[in-house]
Amino acid sequence: MARRAPALPALLLALSLSLLAAADPPERERSALQAFLTGTPHERQLQWNTSLPTCSWTGVRCDASTNNATVTELHLPGVGLVGVVPNGTLSQLHNLQVLSLRDNRLQGPVPHDVLALPRLRALYLQGNLLSGDVPPGLAAGMLPALEHLVLSRNQLSGTVPEKLLVGMPRLRSLLLDGNRLSGGLPAASVGGGGAGSRLEVFNVSFNDLDGPIPASLARFPPDSFEGNPGLCGKPLVDRPCPSPSPSPGGVPAPGEDSKKKHKLSGAAVVAIAVGCGAAALLALLLLALCLAHRYRRHSEAASADAKATPPTRGLTPSTPSGDLTGGDFTSSSKDISAAAAAGAGGAERSRLVFVGKQGRGHLRYSFDLEDLLRASAEVLGKGSLGTSYKAVLEEGTTVVVKRLRDVAAARREFAACVEAAAAAAAEHRNLVPLRGYYYSKDEKLLVLDYLPGGSLSSRLHGSRGTGRTPMDWEARTRAALCAARGVAHLHTAQGLAHGDIKSSNLLLRPDPDAAALSDYCLHQLFPPAPARSGSGAGVGGGYRAPELADARRPTLASDVYALGVLLLELLTGRSPAHHASSSGSGLLDGGGSGALDLPRWVQSVVREEWTAEVFDAELVRAGSGAAEEEMVALLQVAMACVSTAPDARPGAHDVVRMVEEVISGGRTITEESEGTRGASEEERSRGPTP
Repeated sequence: MARRAPALPALLLALSLSLLAAADPPERERSALQAFLTGTPHERQLQWNTSLPTCSWTGVRCDASTNNATVTELHLPGVGLVGVVPNGTLSQLHNLQVLSLRDNRLQGPVPHDVLALPRLRALYLQGNLLSGDVPPGLAAGMLPALEHLVLSRNQLSGTVPEKLLVGMPRLRSLLLDGNRLSGGLPAASVGGGGAGSRLEVFNVSFNDLDGPIPASLARFPPDSFEGNPGLCGKPLVDRPCPSPSPSPGGVPAPGEDSKKKHKLSGAAVVAIAVGCGAAALLALLLLALCLAHRYRRHSEAASADAKATPPTRGLTPSTPSGDLTGGDFTSSSKDISAAAAAGAGGAERSRLVFVGKQGRGHLRYSFDLEDLLRASAEVLGKGSLGTSYKAVLEEGTTVVVKRLRDVAAARREFAACVEAAAAAAAEHRNLVPLRGYYYSKDEKLLVLDYLPGGSLSSRLHGSRGTGRTPMDWEARTRAALCAARGVAHLHTAQGLAHGDIKSSNLLLRPDPDAAALSDYCLHQLFPPAPARSGSGAGVGGGYRAPELADARRPTLASDVYALGVLLLELLTGRSPAHHASSSGSGLLDGGGSGALDLPRWVQSVVREEWTAEVFDAELVRAGSGAAEEEMVALLQVAMACVSTAPDARPGAHDVVRMVEEVISGGRTITEESEGTRGASEEERSRGPTP
């Protein structure tokens, strides 16, 4: 029955396609999309097949709640769009609510077509080559429903329109950073408690703005204004605006007015000349500083682009609020926002850095910190390294963001450790791919692929009530083999210790031979903390080797010990972290004190010749005689791994060989000889896919 499971996704796909076909948008919208694609050169081949329903095309999303379907969202980030958006195309999508064309190479002014979309709620055009002024049509109220306007990282010039928000009463976020805007900031843009009072996100950093910051804008953080040397006032506490000097009072006596005027005119000429010279020197100095700063920004951006090539599939948020419905952030989204925003003030130094293989055949991510701030997120769990979140970005792509705590490593050490771990994972399917990191003074984040199958711990120790499907013997042995292979690869190919092997760090996939270990090789980032069992860095909660009772770092031998505990967990169905307080603790030492850990408990039971009592009752009920022999054989492997003396434990590669022999009944299995279970060299070179 398990082999027929793929038929279900196929059935759902066919059903969804039939529903889309039954509710295809009007021919006017279909023609408009085709005209847009035909008139805009693009580097990436889009799957806009005219034989398929329009609502199934890449990036096109429809509202099919009624018989008259309509296109409501268009997401084409990072697909290599080049040139000017042709007129008369997008403007035909009268019900379009979300438009994302970010991180392409669109040129010319902001497309006039977008100003004719009365229901548009979110417009994402950041990361292009757009030039000219901010469209006056925005200030004229041509987009009354607009809530999110992002024009960052373009080449826009001119001033910020004085009445930008008058015609957009719903605007909640306005991002104009990284352009060439000049002049002052108009107080009318957010003042008066009217439209601008709804604004939640505002950023004009790294432009050429000058003058005082209006009091109505002072509620935003300093990093919203950095990179504008001419701006002054709150919240830039280090750049107060100069107070105007009062003119000297007094009225000249009769007959002296002409003399004073004559005398003062000469002094005034000298003062004006000196002032002009000083102002010219100051202007040249400011210009030199701006040019040097821009050169440094472009150099750093080019260096980052050399590490992470442009995406084949862009990842952008649907709305800054964290969902497509316009609702507020969930508590989890706020946690991620707080984590990332804590270091956003140093955006040029603290940026999202992608690591590992990003080339052909591998996933290529190119989202930024701004996207994570607006992603819809939920808490997956709190582990020994920190809290993990499931973050869903604009195109529906999902990643895991791990917010680390108590990190002791400096930036360079942190980067070297993460890059080494990512390089190790990129070569093996039994290690969860590590994609990137974010490092600032206050926050450290890791970005990993999301595996929806859950962890071995939840699968093994989940609710055992009525209707639960037990984890069978084959699934457990395959999980054991995956864990052993992942550890062996780290040990033999990289010489690295995992440092935190446990069932909650073994994530499952539909392919039983592709379960993957997470949280590997990160113990170097944390201070040794043996007293904090189950918190901080290092192994805890029943997986810690005896020799790690002091403050020494995890070793290859301690990894093998933790791997042995994991094998015992699979055999007994007991959680090492809660074993001491389990209801069956009376078998531990005869007194019911529950003082022994899982390995010592197993030894005590075997010593009393109660070996059958060791195994999980679910396995015993469902197993056959052959499976019982394999269970005993795997128990022997596990007991060898949890030997008290580190030198008496087998190497991780030996554990792999022994587990393979248990599964095959004595014949050694290799990844290349597993037939359809094993991945080909090409598949392994591509790495795992979330």
